[in-house]
Amino acid sequence: MRLLCKDWRRVADKFIGWKVESGGLMMVVGGNDLSWKEVKAQEERRSLVTQVVFLLNIMKVGIRVCNRAINLVVVEIPEGVESIGDRSFEGNSSLTIVSFPTTLRLVGVGAFAYCLSLENVDLLHTQLQELGDFAFLVCSKLKSMTIPDSLQTLGHDVFKNCFKLVPYHIDVGHHDNDSESDEERVNIDVTSEVISHLRSLQS
Repeated sequence: MRLLCKDWRRVADKFIGWKVESGGLMMVVGGNDLSWKEVKAQEERRSLVTQVVFLLNIMKVGIRVCNRAINLVVVEIPEGVESIGDRSFEGNSSLTIVSFPTTLRLVGVGAFAYCLSLENVDLLHTQLQELGDFAFLVCSKLKSMTIPDSLQTLGHDVFKNCFKLVPYHIDVGHHDNDSESDEERVNIDVTSEVISHLRSLQS
């Protein structure tokens, strides 16, 4: 792999680099899954990251790729991305704003777990089909969540210990019961499960 500039680092043949100037810039290209061992080895450098740029029309945010970037505040996930890998943004305790693309279909296991500053998540405009287990575990400041009726699979303890998650909006759409397809029934049933789960947080 040819490094794009002298400040980039190659990590276990993954196309990932950091360019640290006055702040910290992390550039992510394809093939960007990371092991826990790799994340731990980069922990000090990750603490400098304040901005993430996704390059080359990637379709996936890799496993643990932005894990423990504790000073990252804003993330804009670009159009074309269909999945956010397991634990991608886990432990980003300063993260407050995430912009999701309309193309998004999957949020992986623990993808945003322990994002302690995250208050609002808007997925309504996406094509989301699956929320993985513990996706928003211990997002203790999370207050509102919008989810589209395309959701088909809800993992375990997706919102566990999101103590402030009281307001919510779920778009269940409008279906004619006499004409709805089996697929539409599945979506309605699963969305009802999401609503029940969120309501249980209020009790």
